Amino acid sequence: MTLAADECAGGRSLPVILLHGGGQTRHSWAGTLDALAAAGFYVVSLDLRGHGDSGWATDGAYGLDAHLSDLRAVIDELGGRAVVVGASLGGLTGLLAAGEDDDERVAALVMVDVVPAIELEGAKEIRAFMTARPDGFGSVEEAAEVVAAYLPHRPRPSSADGLMKNLRQRPDGRLHWHWDPAMFGAPTSGVVTAFRERAEAAARRVEVPTLLVRGGMSRVVSGAGVRAFLDLVTHAEYVNVADAGHMVAGDRNDAFTRPLLAFLTRVIARIGNESSSAPNKD
Repeated sequence: MTLAADECAGGRSLPVILLHGGGQTRHSWAGTLDALAAAGFYVVSLDLRGHGDSGWATDGAYGLDAHLSDLRAVIDELGGRAVVVGASLGGLTGLLAAGEDDDERVAALVMVDVVPAIELEGAKEIRAFMTARPDGFGSVEEAAEVVAAYLPHRPRPSSADGLMKNLRQRPDGRLHWHWDPAMFGAPTSGVVTAFRERAEAAARRVEVPTLLVRGGMSRVVSGAGVRAFLDLVTHAEYVNVADAGHMVAGDRNDAFTRPLLAFLTRVIARIGNESSSAPNKD
């Protein structure tokens, strides 16, 4: 499996890995990546398997364990320890890595609009959008109309050209979303039901610094879901980004990036101080 990534090698040593949500790409973090890089962070933004420019799983392996295995491999490649910032599917993957692994791969965790107790109707809406156009689009403008109807709260860009990063042209000339259709083998309700107990168990074991960010208009994460998560991870910090939906970074990038920068600056400085003061075991 080959994973595509954008890398900004800043002066701070601990890597920050950005994991997008299902149906997105590494480009969904563009503004955040630039802001973190400008602040001196070492950032790696990945395309998850089956998304963007990353490889497709020939065996159809798109479950959470496959994404978790990929994340572990990437962290190992980067030196064995990293901060994980994950949206939706990326956040669930980071949660499992932080709560299930006994090693110290995940030094800190940021979960963006995702909790173990997600709202099933919101998840169904995402799935419906991703599977609604199996025949693709005749033009990028046609795709832009579909996105605008799905995200009516988000201002439309002056040009649809940027949307081409999320589309692929097939031999018949039609444009299709960048993801592998094989990702939709299991019904959403089954995935959510099977995952919740596992995610809650992982959350109870999370000890690293944690930040939960919710989009104030999200239909995937409710206030009750936030409270349940904060009861599980009692040390976690919480930020609500008003006027943002499920795709928080894309809806209100500046409002999202400011608290993220503050959290990362504090956490990475603290981790660095703890490492430098730790006794030499040699």
